Amino acid sequence: MVNSWVFASGNPGKLKEVEELLSPSGLKIVPQSDFNIDPVEETGSTFLENALQKARHVALQTGQPAIADDSGLVVDALLGQPGIRSARFAGDSSNDNDNVCKLLSELKNVTKARRGAHFYCVVIAIKSPTDPAPLIGIGTWSGVITKEPRGEYGFGYDPVFLIPKLKCTAAELPPEVKNRLSHRAKALAKIKRLLSTNTCYD
Repeated sequence: MVNSWVFASGNPGKLKEVEELLSPSGLKIVPQSDFNIDPVEETGSTFLENALQKARHVALQTGQPAIADDSGLVVDALLGQPGIRSARFAGDSSNDNDNVCKLLSELKNVTKARRGAHFYCVVIAIKSPTDPAPLIGIGTWSGVITKEPRGEYGFGYDPVFLIPKLKCTAAELPPEVKNRLSHRAKALAKIKRLLSTNTCYD
Protein backbone atom coordinates (compact mmCIF):
# COMPACT_ATOMS: atom_id res chain seq x y z
CA MET A 1 0.00 0.00 0.00
CA VAL A 2 1.22 3.52 -0.81
CA ASN A 3 2.37 4.95 2.51
CA SER A 4 3.14 8.60 1.76
CA TRP A 5 0.50 11.07 0.61
CA VAL A 6 0.49 14.81 0.00
CA PHE A 7 -2.57 16.38 1.60
CA ALA A 8 -4.15 18.91 -0.76
CA SER A 9 -5.29 21.56 1.70
CA GLY A 10 -3.94 24.62 3.44
CA ASN A 11 -6.46 24.31 6.27
CA PRO A 12 -4.52 23.52 9.48
CA GLY A 13 -7.61 22.13 11.22
CA LYS A 14 -8.23 19.63 8.44
CA LEU A 15 -4.55 18.69 8.29
CA LYS A 16 -4.45 17.96 12.02
CA GLU A 17 -7.53 15.74 11.87
CA VAL A 18 -6.35 13.87 8.77
CA GLU A 19 -2.98 13.18 10.39
CA GLU A 20 -4.65 11.96 13.58
CA LEU A 21 -7.00 9.70 11.64
CA LEU A 22 -4.53 8.21 9.14
CA SER A 23 -1.20 8.07 10.98
CA PRO A 24 -2.22 5.10 13.18
CA SER A 25 -2.62 3.09 9.94
CA GLY A 26 0.98 3.80 8.97
CA LEU A 27 0.09 6.43 6.37
CA LYS A 28 2.40 9.43 6.25
CA ILE A 29 0.65 12.71 5.47
CA VAL A 30 2.77 15.47 3.95
CA PRO A 31 1.20 18.96 3.90
CA GLN A 32 1.10 20.71 0.55
CA SER A 33 2.82 23.68 2.22
CA ASP A 34 6.04 21.62 2.21
CA PHE A 35 6.05 22.08 -1.57
CA ASN A 36 5.05 25.77 -1.66
CA ILE A 37 2.05 24.94 -3.84
CA ASP A 38 -0.46 27.66 -4.59
CA PRO A 39 -4.01 26.46 -3.99
CA VAL A 40 -6.07 25.64 -7.05
CA GLU A 41 -9.15 27.71 -7.82
CA GLU A 42 -12.17 25.65 -6.82
CA THR A 43 -14.64 25.89 -9.70
CA GLY A 44 -16.71 22.77 -9.08
CA SER A 45 -20.37 22.81 -8.16
CA THR A 46 -20.12 19.86 -5.73
CA PHE A 47 -17.84 18.70 -2.93
CA LEU A 48 -16.77 15.80 -5.15
CA GLU A 49 -15.74 18.00 -8.06
CA ASN A 50 -13.73 20.34 -5.84
CA ALA A 51 -11.98 17.50 -4.00
CA LEU A 52 -10.95 15.94 -7.29
CA GLN A 53 -9.67 19.29 -8.61
CA LYS A 54 -7.51 19.75 -5.52
CA ALA A 55 -6.15 16.21 -5.60
CA ARG A 56 -5.19 16.34 -9.28
CA HIS A 57 -3.59 19.78 -8.87
CA VAL A 58 -1.38 18.66 -6.00
CA ALA A 59 -0.45 15.35 -7.63
CA LEU A 60 0.54 17.24 -10.78
CA GLN A 61 2.62 19.81 -8.88
CA THR A 62 4.43 17.29 -6.67
CA GLY A 63 4.55 14.12 -8.76
CA GLN A 64 3.34 12.24 -5.67
CA PRO A 65 0.12 10.50 -4.63
CA ALA A 66 -2.38 12.96 -3.21
CA ILE A 67 -5.32 13.01 -0.84
CA ALA A 68 -7.82 15.85 -0.94
CA ASP A 69 -10.77 16.73 1.23
CA ASP A 70 -13.65 19.01 0.33
CA SER A 71 -16.22 19.45 3.01
CA GLY A 72 -18.78 21.85 4.34
CA LEU A 73 -21.99 22.52 6.19
CA VAL A 74 -25.43 22.14 4.64
CA VAL A 75 -28.24 23.85 6.54
CA ASP A 76 -31.83 22.78 5.90
CA ALA A 77 -33.43 26.19 6.49
CA LEU A 78 -30.93 27.84 4.13
CA LEU A 79 -31.71 25.41 1.30
CA GLY A 80 -28.29 23.80 1.45
CA GLN A 81 -26.17 26.85 2.16
CA PRO A 82 -23.37 27.47 2.88
CA GLY A 83 -22.47 24.17 1.16
CA ILE A 84 -19.38 24.32 -1.04
CA ARG A 85 -18.89 27.95 0.03
CA SER A 86 -18.68 27.06 3.72
CA ALA A 87 -15.14 28.43 4.10
CA ARG A 88 -16.12 31.66 2.29
CA PHE A 89 -19.71 32.09 3.48
CA ALA A 90 -19.09 35.61 4.81
CA GLY A 91 -16.83 36.58 1.91
CA ASP A 92 -13.70 35.41 0.12
CA SER A 93 -11.40 36.68 2.90
CA SER A 94 -13.60 35.57 5.81
CA ASN A 95 -12.37 33.54 8.78
CA ASP A 96 -14.13 30.95 10.93
CA ASN A 97 -15.59 33.56 13.28
CA ASP A 98 -16.93 35.65 10.39
CA ASN A 99 -18.63 32.62 8.88
CA VAL A 100 -20.18 31.51 12.16
CA CYS A 101 -21.50 35.01 12.83
CA LYS A 102 -23.08 35.18 9.37
CA LEU A 103 -24.66 31.75 9.83
CA LEU A 104 -26.19 32.70 13.18
CA SER A 105 -27.44 35.96 11.69
CA GLU A 106 -29.10 34.12 8.81
CA LEU A 107 -30.82 31.79 11.30
CA LYS A 108 -31.74 34.50 13.81
CA ASN A 109 -35.50 34.01 13.49
CA VAL A 110 -35.45 30.30 12.64
CA THR A 111 -36.98 27.94 15.21
CA LYS A 112 -35.08 24.98 16.66
CA ALA A 113 -37.24 22.55 14.69
CA ARG A 114 -35.94 24.04 11.44
CA ARG A 115 -32.27 24.41 12.42
CA GLY A 116 -31.19 20.98 11.20
CA ALA A 117 -27.77 20.83 9.55
CA HIS A 118 -25.37 18.29 8.09
CA PHE A 119 -21.63 18.21 7.67
CA TYR A 120 -20.53 16.59 4.41
CA CYS A 121 -17.02 15.42 3.59
CA VAL A 122 -15.68 13.96 0.35
CA VAL A 123 -12.14 12.56 0.38
CA ILE A 124 -10.33 11.67 -2.84
CA ALA A 125 -7.13 9.60 -3.08
CA ILE A 126 -5.21 9.40 -6.36
CA LYS A 127 -1.84 7.87 -7.17
CA SER A 128 -1.13 10.24 -10.09
CA PRO A 129 -2.61 13.39 -11.70
CA THR A 130 -4.23 11.30 -14.43
CA ASP A 131 -5.43 8.45 -12.22
CA PRO A 132 -8.59 7.25 -14.03
CA ALA A 133 -10.05 5.56 -10.95
CA PRO A 134 -9.82 7.82 -7.88
CA LEU A 135 -10.69 6.31 -4.54
CA ILE A 136 -13.66 8.13 -3.03
CA GLY A 137 -14.81 8.26 0.58
CA ILE A 138 -17.95 10.16 1.60
CA GLY A 139 -19.07 10.88 5.14
CA THR A 140 -21.94 12.82 6.72
CA TRP A 141 -22.74 14.01 10.24
CA SER A 142 -26.14 15.40 11.21
CA GLY A 143 -26.96 17.87 13.94
CA VAL A 144 -28.64 21.15 14.84
CA ILE A 145 -27.33 24.71 14.72
CA THR A 146 -27.22 26.35 18.15
CA LYS A 147 -28.05 30.00 18.83
CA GLU A 148 -24.57 30.79 20.12
CA PRO A 149 -21.09 29.22 19.96
CA ARG A 150 -20.06 26.66 22.58
CA GLY A 151 -16.78 24.84 23.14
CA GLU A 152 -13.08 25.34 22.57
CA TYR A 153 -12.10 22.38 20.40
CA GLY A 154 -12.29 21.95 16.65
CA PHE A 155 -12.57 24.63 13.98
CA GLY A 156 -14.97 26.02 11.40
CA TYR A 157 -18.62 25.62 12.37
CA ASP A 158 -17.90 23.14 15.19
CA PRO A 159 -18.90 25.62 17.98
CA VAL A 160 -22.46 25.91 16.66
CA PHE A 161 -22.99 22.32 15.47
CA LEU A 162 -24.95 20.50 18.18
CA ILE A 163 -25.12 16.70 18.31
CA PRO A 164 -28.54 16.14 19.96
CA LYS A 165 -27.81 12.67 21.36
CA LEU A 166 -24.70 13.96 23.12
CA LYS A 167 -26.20 17.35 24.04
CA CYS A 168 -22.98 19.09 23.12
CA THR A 169 -21.45 20.82 20.14
CA ALA A 170 -18.66 19.41 18.02
CA ALA A 171 -16.37 22.00 19.62
CA GLU A 172 -17.15 20.57 23.07
CA LEU A 173 -15.97 17.11 22.04
CA PRO A 174 -12.34 16.18 22.75
CA PRO A 175 -10.51 15.43 19.47
CA GLU A 176 -10.36 11.70 20.14
CA VAL A 177 -14.18 11.62 20.44
CA LYS A 178 -14.85 13.84 17.43
CA ASN A 179 -12.50 11.67 15.38
CA ARG A 180 -14.77 8.67 15.99
CA LEU A 181 -17.98 10.42 14.98
CA SER A 182 -17.32 13.10 12.41
CA HIS A 183 -18.04 13.28 8.69
CA ARG A 184 -14.28 13.39 8.03
CA ALA A 185 -13.67 10.32 10.18
CA LYS A 186 -16.32 8.38 8.23
CA ALA A 187 -14.96 9.45 4.84
CA LEU A 188 -11.37 8.60 5.78
CA ALA A 189 -12.40 5.24 7.20
CA LYS A 190 -13.78 4.37 3.76
CA ILE A 191 -10.55 5.51 2.10
CA LYS A 192 -8.50 3.34 4.46
CA ARG A 193 -10.63 0.30 3.63
CA LEU A 194 -10.28 0.96 -0.11
CA LEU A 195 -6.51 1.41 0.15
CA SER A 196 -6.15 -1.86 2.04
CA THR A 197 -8.07 -3.84 -0.58
CA ASN A 198 -7.07 -2.11 -3.84
CA THR A 199 -4.05 -3.83 -5.38
CA CYS A 200 -3.30 -0.80 -7.58
CA TYR A 201 -2.06 0.95 -4.43
CA ASP A 202 0.27 -1.82 -3.24
